[in-house]
Amino acid sequence: MKESVFKNKSTKELSDTLKMLKIVFITLTVVIALLLAITIYGLFFKDNNATFIALFAVGVSCAAILPVQFISMKKIKNELTSREK
Repeated sequence: MKESVFKNKSTKELSDTLKMLKIVFITLTVVIALLLAITIYGLFFKDNNATFIALFAVGVSCAAILPVQFISMKKIKNELTSREK
């Protein structure tokens, strides 16, 4: 998101967006952690490794979304703190 988009929003909208991003971030983190844990368990203890290798690739690629979410949250926090001053 561009910073100019944040300046056009009200403080209430920004705080609501921040809350939503936190919920999405936590949910994605939990789901990806579960997926990777199940995948690693499957790689070690199950016979069909091809399925679990593919699932591991899905989990790792989904984890690439997390830094983008974190950066967006950080930008919104910075905008909110700059408005408080």
